Amino acid sequence: HTVDPIFFPGGDLGRLAVCGAVNDTAVMGAEPVAILDSIIVEEGFLMDDLKRVVSSMNEAAKEADVAIIAGDFKVMPKGGLDGMVISTTGVGILKGKRILDSQAKPGDKVIITGTIGDHGIALMSKREGLSFETELLSDVSPIHETIGAAIDAGDVKAMKDCTRGGMAMALNDIAEKSEVSIWLDSGSIPVKQSVQAASDMLGLDPLEVTCEGKAVMVVSPSDADAILMAVKATKYGKDACIIGEVKEERPGMVLLRTVVGGTRILRKPLSEPIPRVC
Repeated sequence: HTVDPIFFPGGDLGRLAVCGAVNDTAVMGAEPVAILDSIIVEEGFLMDDLKRVVSSMNEAAKEADVAIIAGDFKVMPKGGLDGMVISTTGVGILKGKRILDSQAKPGDKVIITGTIGDHGIALMSKREGLSFETELLSDVSPIHETIGAAIDAGDVKAMKDCTRGGMAMALNDIAEKSEVSIWLDSGSIPVKQSVQAASDMLGLDPLEVTCEGKAVMVVSPSDADAILMAVKATKYGKDACIIGEVKEERPGMVLLRTVVGGTRILRKPLSEPIPRVC
């Protein structure tokens, strides 16, 4: 993990590294239990900043109820690295079925666990010095509880966290690997007004912007309402919505129904629109 800046509104690199490992483990259906980490810093990195990052990692691990069981620390010569890089590996216990991003079926419903674009736009606004009446905050958070609630409530077919490339990348991956199409209703996709305003100013599409505390779930249609209620009852799932459905025709594509009644293809981003964001 490498971000610029290391400390950003709503979090920092340490919290992001732990949450990233926890969430990657959880979306495959496993219960996260431990993390291994490796921290590399540039010569001259401030000890106060290092302590702040390590403390944040510890707090995030406590929140996620995981143990940091091993780690390594290295220093690179001045100029060999820009600040800090953290690598984490998540360890989990799979008690039920393994959830992959290749198991969506026609008729399934698509759920997003909350508002999109928060993390990437918070970082980019900080870099550009933009300010708004409502502060932009990263959504970086451990969503194992939200995912566990969904799995307990019904049949979750496929799942993916919306990191690099945002929701657009996650859904395109699911559509391609499952050989189905995913149809979305643009009016149902939750985006904060401040995030949309900042995105418009920066020329970015929130659908393609990195999240660090959201996941897309493809669920059985008969269980969709129960799963949505369970997700919304968790700390990080209050803004969850059903945003679309899976169909058989036009496999491998994600299509977005617009507010004016048209339909456009939501393509996989060619690259990460915001570099050094996760």
